[in-house]
This record gives sequence, C-alpha cells and structure tokens, in this order.
Amino acid sequence: MAATGRKHFVRDFNHFITCYLCRGYLIKPTTVTECLHTFCKSCIVQHFEDSNDCPRCGIQVHETNPLEMLRLDNTLEEIIFKLVPGLREEEEQRELEFWRRNQKENGPGALRRQRFGLPDVGGEAGGEDDDGGDEDFHRSDPQIAICLDCLRNTAPSGDSSVSDLMKRFIRCSSRVTVGTIKKFLSLKLKLPSSYELDVLCNGEIMGRDHTLEFIYMTRWRLHGENTYPMVLEYRPRIDFG
Repeated sequence: MAATGRKHFVRDFNHFITCYLCRGYLIKPTTVTECLHTFCKSCIVQHFEDSNDCPRCGIQVHETNPLEMLRLDNTLEEIIFKLVPGLREEEEQRELEFWRRNQKENGPGALRRQRFGLPDVGGEAGGEDDDGGDEDFHRSDPQIAICLDCLRNTAPSGDSSVSDLMKRFIRCSSRVTVGTIKKFLSLKLKLPSSYELDVLCNGEIMGRDHTLEFIYMTRWRLHGENTYPMVLEYRPRIDFG
C-alpha cells in the first residue's frame, strides 16, 4: 500500500519562523548566542538599545554590549524564503525603496552616509561628503565627536596607503561601531577591500563591534581623559601570529 503523505501548510511552521517581537516572518534572523533565541535583526538591535536582556527569556545577554552576542542565521533565512513564496522578492523591493526614498529626501550623499551611520562626515566645518543640509538619518541618536589620528610609524616599510585624513574630526552617532569606522576610513583613504586596519584607543585595539559610546565609557572617560573630542588612532593591521 502506498504511503499517503500529510500535506503541510506554512502556518504549521509559523511558531519557528516568526519573530517574537514584531510577530512577522523573521527578516535577517539573528540569534542570541547566550540563549539561542532568534529574532529579526532590526527588532533585536532596537531592543538592545534599551535593555541588555533577552526579550523572550529575560537572561542578561551581556553586561555592557549585548550586540557582541548576536549571530546571523543565514541557513534559517534561506529556509524561510523557501517556505514563504515571494517573501525574498518583497523584502528586497522594500529595502530598495527605502534607500531610494532616503536618497531622494536627504540628497545624493544620503545613501553612503546612512550605510556608514555617519551623519556629519568632515566635522563642524563640513567635508567632502557635506551635501549642504543638516538632515541625517541618525539625528535622534546621541552624538559624539571623535578625532581620527594616523599611526604611520607602525606601517610596514614602504606602505604609504595609510595616511592622515584631510579632516580628522567627525561627529556621528554614539552607536556607530568600530567596524563602521573602519569602513569609513577605507572609503576615505581609498584602500582596497582586502586591506585591514586596527583602530585603537589609549593604545588598546578595539573590537569591531564596540560602539563609540562603549569605548568612551570604558576606555576614555575611565582612564581620566577629560579632553574632548575622544581620540581614536588607526594603523595597518599588525599580524602578531
């Protein structure tokens, strides 16, 4: 006798593929490594702006920077896109429309500024990316001023790719990460995509997921530094291996 297969509907799997926070299908599913609960990336990042606890089980994810404990689940994302017809195309179209809308509203440089999270590139006097407007995507965020200094004396012999920025002072969201600062530096210095940089504060290499707010609170202010803006140094990555 031939076996009769049971027909499954997408709703049978909704418990596994929907976000606890927004109740929609998981978009860019991101897992908290401490408890293995998964949420939409944008939902959990926004939640961690106000709390360090997992919204589902209440466990403390990290004392100071819970974003370090997040991991994208690309396998689950592919499963969801296969289970829900048209979801991938709809999400790609929404993202494209979002960037187009913001580029139209905030000027031709808005797309690049928003991807880097750097609302006021070039500092108080303006810079190469200054589009003449005061509007920015992160205007509601707490702002912080930083100075980016080059440590050229640590560069390998003959390496002149890393140099001083034309404008070293920038003002940006305090939630910007070191990884974003590295992308900004690579763009400004026109470095190849394979070129790696270290970003340091008080001589200590900063992790790429550290936010400027976290660095200010734990590396700058607590070391008795009362000067402003906060100074970050950059150099070619040194392989200690």
